[in-house]
Amino acid sequence: MTALLTIIVLVFISIAIWQMVKIFDLAQAKVENSDVATDKDNTINGYLMMGFLAFIYIITIVSMVKWGDLPLLSNAASEHGADVDNLMVMSLVVIFFTQTITQFLLHYYAFKYKGEKGKKALFFADNNKLEFIWTIIPVIVLAGLIIYGLNTWITIMGVDESDDPVVVELYAQQFNWKARYAGADNTLGKANVRLIDIDRANILGLDEADPNAQDDIITTELHLPVGQPVLFKMRSQDVLHSAYMPHFRAQMNCVPGMITQFGFTPTKTTEEMRQTPAIQEKVKRINSIRVANSKDLVAKGEDALEPYQFDYLLLCNKICGKSHYNMQMKIIVESQEDYNAWLKTQKEFKNSLIN
Repeated sequence: MTALLTIIVLVFISIAIWQMVKIFDLAQAKVENSDVATDKDNTINGYLMMGFLAFIYIITIVSMVKWGDLPLLSNAASEHGADVDNLMVMSLVVIFFTQTITQFLLHYYAFKYKGEKGKKALFFADNNKLEFIWTIIPVIVLAGLIIYGLNTWITIMGVDESDDPVVVELYAQQFNWKARYAGADNTLGKANVRLIDIDRANILGLDEADPNAQDDIITTELHLPVGQPVLFKMRSQDVLHSAYMPHFRAQMNCVPGMITQFGFTPTKTTEEMRQTPAIQEKVKRINSIRVANSKDLVAKGEDALEPYQFDYLLLCNKICGKSHYNMQMKIIVESQEDYNAWLKTQKEFKNSLIN
């Protein structure tokens, strides 16, 4: 009953407000309409447009000085990374130049051709020359970017299997990654989600009858040899994931029911990357924040945060569920000798099965 009375009261209040608005509108019927802009209003708006243009340029300059070093464009750790970074820099230059010119013209013309009493606007109903100019310039610029981008993509994706790359499968599932190495034969065994048998530790659904699967190695940490081409085969057990390795400029969707692939050659070991000035500055900045946060945790009786140390990471770049943010795996790039030594310590699939 209370809810019904509340609804009735709200309805009557709404009707009352509606009627008051109608009365107000009728009262203003004979009053001179002041909503029409005057020359003074137009002048003020013109100067405001120029002021906003100055604000755009100032905030752009400040942002470039403070954050314009773009560290992500200086720490590529794969052979094709420099090409991707160059493409990004070219795109940023084109966007910045275009934004600077177009924003100036937009705000300047709004100021120059502001409304004035008795002044008629000048316009062109048709001008083939102008239309040609502002059509052909974007076509040429975009065509250049697209062609350069396609060539870069073809170069990246053209993994030459004659180089005998290390073959690794990245297996995605909510919310973790598994890596499967092809073993001594460098050929991944057949696999199918229908063959998954947790009781026998066949967590990736490998075909136990396939000879190529017997020496496959399943790990929860990704080790890569520096300077050696790596070919990744990617699968997903459940939903759409995306294997994203930012420092290697690598990303590829992991699609349920199909195998996708991506390849690259690591050029810097984990230790070498840790010694670069940009990474050392980043680690220093993160640890200063962790120290400050640790003081609050210790005051509450909790453990302090451990110091951060840089590692390459494999991330999921698709929103795949509630724990998507934490779906990651550490990547260790090391010398060929260290990689071979680590590989020898891993169990082959045939020896990891539970009988």
